[in-house]
Amino acid sequence: MANVSKSGYYKWKKHSNELDKDYDDYALIKEIFDKGKGKYGWRTIQMKLKVKMNHKKIIRIKNKYNLITKIRKVNPYKAIMKKTQEHRTFKNTLDRNFKQNTPNKVFCTDITYLPFNHRLAYFSAVKDIASGEIVGYNLSQHLQIDIVLKTLENLKNNLSLSSLKDTMIHSDQGFHYTNPEYISYVKELNMVQSMSRKGNCIDNAPIESFFGHLKDDVDCKKCKTFSELSLIVEEYVRYYNQERPQWKLKKMTPVKYRNHLLLSQK
Repeated sequence: MANVSKSGYYKWKKHSNELDKDYDDYALIKEIFDKGKGKYGWRTIQMKLKVKMNHKKIIRIKNKYNLITKIRKVNPYKAIMKKTQEHRTFKNTLDRNFKQNTPNKVFCTDITYLPFNHRLAYFSAVKDIASGEIVGYNLSQHLQIDIVLKTLENLKNNLSLSSLKDTMIHSDQGFHYTNPEYISYVKELNMVQSMSRKGNCIDNAPIESFFGHLKDDVDCKKCKTFSELSLIVEEYVRYYNQERPQWKLKKMTPVKYRNHLLLSQK
């Protein structure tokens, strides 16, 4: 008469019996769940129940009756504090002592942007304060952490030094230089980190001076592709190091002045 199949009827009957069987336990759980304003999980419910109930049963009934526990949100201030602890800063050991006479002992580094074809590229460089030479650099289309890691790799490969032990590398307090990965790599190279005071670009004046000359001398905006920009930047670094004499370097190029300093110390 009801047009119900035999299998459908028994399935419904079995389901009805299960509902009836769990209902009393559900009522107990629901009472505690509501008192906790939907924040109690199975552990708290089990502790507050006046009868013994297996945790698997509590979980099953919660799922069956859709008693979903509200998950506590992450405290944004705690997240910021954790991030601050991970990203360390270092003392300003350089302290604007830009008069250095020994090459490959004190470096400064930073990142600048280069506009081209309505886009931006990012240029990371390391400068030897004593000689004025650009000893490592990396040009990238993004600002991820590997821009500075590859710069250090380039520095390590370019210098004909057996060791960088106790060599100082000075930077600002930017995200890249306080990053644990960068700090770890600097330690791996046995270098010493120094950092400018917060918001004080004069503490890192030598590298800022180089970026200024680069942007004055090179028309990056005429480059249509990143490859074209890479070539023009590479050529400028070579020119700056090997062909461009500087008054403060006794009218020598950075490479010649570096060799002059090394010879005078023998």
